[in-house]
Amino acid sequence: MDYNNLPAKRLIDPGGQDKPQVFRTLRNIDLNLLTIFEAVYVHKGIVNAAKILNLTPSAISQSIQKLRAIFPDPLFIRKGQGVTPTAYATHLHEYISQGLESILGALDLTGSYDKQRTITIGTSPSVGALVLPTIYQAVKREAPQLLLRNIQVNDTETQLAQFQTDLIIDSNSFGSRALAHSVLYADGLLLVCRKNHPALSQTATMENLRDYEYALFMNDGHNLNHLRQRINDLFPDRQISFSSYNMFTIAALIGSSDLITIMPARLYNLLRHCWPLEQIPFAPLNAESIEISLHYNKLSLRDPVLENVINIVRQAF
Repeated sequence: MDYNNLPAKRLIDPGGQDKPQVFRTLRNIDLNLLTIFEAVYVHKGIVNAAKILNLTPSAISQSIQKLRAIFPDPLFIRKGQGVTPTAYATHLHEYISQGLESILGALDLTGSYDKQRTITIGTSPSVGALVLPTIYQAVKREAPQLLLRNIQVNDTETQLAQFQTDLIIDSNSFGSRALAHSVLYADGLLLVCRKNHPALSQTATMENLRDYEYALFMNDGHNLNHLRQRINDLFPDRQISFSSYNMFTIAALIGSSDLITIMPARLYNLLRHCWPLEQIPFAPLNAESIEISLHYNKLSLRDPVLENVINIVRQAF
């Protein structure tokens, strides 16, 4: 073949910085040819590449001819029983191999590809502070190539149904058949005030506790309705003078006022190191608990990487 009279069609077109031109050029290329190019390059021969790809040597040769019509170079020169790549082919290999590797990493159909991937986990600020240190350590131990991203929970069902986030961890439960959940742990409830609060010098009775004002943590969720009702039965006449969606804000306010609040035990044990908080022993409330669950779209189990992360999180608690 006379390589000095190659067709004028070329992959690299001067002035091809125009994006539409890039797409038009790629459309005219059978990207399977790049796989064949890599096989011939790596295995140093048409026969070997044919075996690897389960194709005939004739089919491989025809593909190489098509590549020679695209690129301004013969790409491979016969040498003994095999072929040797030209300098231009070596140049192409550096880019094509990286491109194919990136594509495999993005697809990761088997979950075995050891490349970085970001897993998005939705939590409230307080739940995130409790669970994410444990999850981070577990994921880094079992799947160190993965990256974790934490986002705010706005609408759990929508975020999971539309795959806006991979996982969500909170105290809610949902009726959607598309979603699944797994309880990570149950946390007891405590009555919390500041250190040296007047209520600490009294016996905690419903009558005595009725004299103080309360801060309310606002948490939506249908499964919490029964718990809220039981708490209202315990404190039927409590006066709510402050409410917030953020437990850190409530903790800061409790630490500097005479307000009282209800708080999960794990969160209390964390926040009492930041603010001067104290527990008021009150057995009727201490008998109550709240469940923190991992939520995910059932279709996520078709993704081996995400399925593995779900198992890692479950086992971490």
